[in-house]
Amino acid sequence: MKRSGYADLPLHGGRVPRWLSERMAKLGGAIIEAIAMDYGRSEVITRLSDPAWFQSLGCVLGMDWHSSGITTSVMGALKSALNPMANDLGIYVCGGRGKHSRKTPDELLVIADKTGLNGTELVRSSRLSAKVDNTAIQDGFQIYLHSFVVTKDGEWAVVQQGMNGQSGYARRYHWHSSQLKSYVETPHAFVYGHNQGSILNLTAKEASCTKSSILDIAAEQPEKMLTEIKKIFMPRHHEVRNKDVDLKRLGAVLALANDLPVKDFEELLLVEGLGPRTLQSLTLVSEVIHGTPSRFSDPARYSFAHGGKDGHPFPVPTNTYDESIDILRKAIDRAKLGNTDKAKAIQSLSIASEKMEEDFIPNGDLQDVIDHERKSSWRFGGKTVFGDAKPPTHKQLRLFD
Repeated sequence: MKRSGYADLPLHGGRVPRWLSERMAKLGGAIIEAIAMDYGRSEVITRLSDPAWFQSLGCVLGMDWHSSGITTSVMGALKSALNPMANDLGIYVCGGRGKHSRKTPDELLVIADKTGLNGTELVRSSRLSAKVDNTAIQDGFQIYLHSFVVTKDGEWAVVQQGMNGQSGYARRYHWHSSQLKSYVETPHAFVYGHNQGSILNLTAKEASCTKSSILDIAAEQPEKMLTEIKKIFMPRHHEVRNKDVDLKRLGAVLALANDLPVKDFEELLLVEGLGPRTLQSLTLVSEVIHGTPSRFSDPARYSFAHGGKDGHPFPVPTNTYDESIDILRKAIDRAKLGNTDKAKAIQSLSIASEKMEEDFIPNGDLQDVIDHERKSSWRFGGKTVFGDAKPPTHKQLRLFD
């Protein structure tokens, strides 16, 4: 099922450090390029309109697994990575946060001149999507980020985020042009988010009478509050807990990384520097590129690819991160030249993980995995916004043991 709609995320402060933002742009750009190469530009738009896949992408890129910062940082990374190759890739990223969001119409008109798309209609779509989520749906969230991604074929996705300072949450909204039948009636495929009380939702089908009344009597407020939107929500806690991760899936990934059960990875395994830790990350990156929608029901699992900038579930292993970027970048470049062996090897990681998952029985605790990653983090260039990971002391080693 194609999924788009809302995601509620706890507000987190701070900035993404440069050492991470640069890596996010490189890996994020390579992931999108690989999806476009293997599945087409339309699939990129479909993925971006799926809140769960978007969350999984942010986790793979090293962002805190459920914070509001995922939206801003991921879209910023994709814009800086994709726009320089937009003429070749055929995918353009417009808008952004604050003042950058207000530049979206001008950016769309420039793209329309280059591609022959209808700039007036694109600008209208951009403005309507923002207006709907900010005004027609009065849920207490004020839009402050608006990103519009469009292909040269005219298909587009909108990713935007609003803030509610009182609740301490941000809400992300996803749109997909191919699923859009009306801007003012159920424009999102479905909704999930934290129930924060009754809201005014003029996009619900049940609101047709209300909208007619508003048109007839503009000064009169609707008499009836509409049915609440059914939602699920991201938990407020920052750390990754057992209930946030499908241990069967994560266990299969970790097992695959340490005991590869197939024989068609020879070319990949011969890559210099490719060890079990990098293979673990590449398996999760492979799923983000090649996985089906059902694979993204537990986005927190993808934080085990490259950790998180605040140290949850563990510090970002920058050495492993760089190896992931390098391997994926080389695979894409070789595929462009007609040599697809490495690209196929990376894709088969996702397939192998799914096969291993069929028979894998979780027999450990998630905290044991996290403790091991934290204890080993310094070996892989572990970093957080608080500094570099340090080797564990003798006292800490006794605690781990």
